[in-house]
Amino acid sequence: MTPSMSSPNDGSPARRIALTGLLAALALIFSYVEVLFPLNAGIPGIKLGLANLVPLVIMYRMDARYAFAANLIRVLLAGLLFSGLFAALYSLAGSCVSFLIMYLLKKTDRFSIIGVSMAGGVFHNLGQLAVAILLVSGPQLIHYMPVLILSGMTAGIIVGIGAFILVERLPAKLFL
Repeated sequence: MTPSMSSPNDGSPARRIALTGLLAALALIFSYVEVLFPLNAGIPGIKLGLANLVPLVIMYRMDARYAFAANLIRVLLAGLLFSGLFAALYSLAGSCVSFLIMYLLKKTDRFSIIGVSMAGGVFHNLGQLAVAILLVSGPQLIHYMPVLILSGMTAGIIVGIGAFILVERLPAKLFL
């Protein structure tokens, strides 16, 4: 092999960017599946957040920059394709707050991937609630917070278990 040619598993930035794009597309598919088969918990807006598996796995297997990029791509495309501008704004706010918290907790090395995911689920909902309070109705929505915390914890645990299984079973060389 000549020096200018690289192998498929060389860990180059171009390979990582391409992999990030593919994984963002996978997250978008997961978002679409949730649109097709909504979780009817009797509470409007409650979702499992299956698409959050992807950035969580990327964060633990690659780097937070790639995880953030994949998540941002997914949120913006899913908002434009499936839910509209206002829902995209809510999702973007929740996603950014959630990602920041997950990144900070992971950096401490004190929390498992399940704990990081649980916190991400809770803060995703709280970020969305903050936007709703600012844009729509004011502080009277604060009574919805306990439901959002509980649903975020539950969804975060479920997604975290899935991410744990994936991180353990997917070969590390896939993410090089």
